Amino acid sequence: MKRDSKGKRRTNVKRPTDVNQLAHFLGQQSTDDKSPSKDEISRVMSELGKRGGKIGGKRRMVTLTQEQRSQIAYKAAQARWAKKGKKA
Repeated sequence: MKRDSKGKRRTNVKRPTDVNQLAHFLGQQSTDDKSPSKDEISRVMSELGKRGGKIGGKRRMVTLTQEQRSQIAYKAAQARWAKKGKKA
């Protein structure tokens, strides 16, 4: 894409000089549906989740006591065994 002398992107669309046509043109430009696709949204949300997950787990581990961590691990083991249909 070409840029003008101020570094802004130039478009190939020529803006109308008539005030009414310009108002119509700007209205169309501002209301065009440029929403991201579901794939793009999914990709962005996945990246945000990965960042937060990496930070959250470490920060949580620092704030919990050894007893609390053991209790959480015990509950997780119970849940895993329950999924397999076995009793702990």
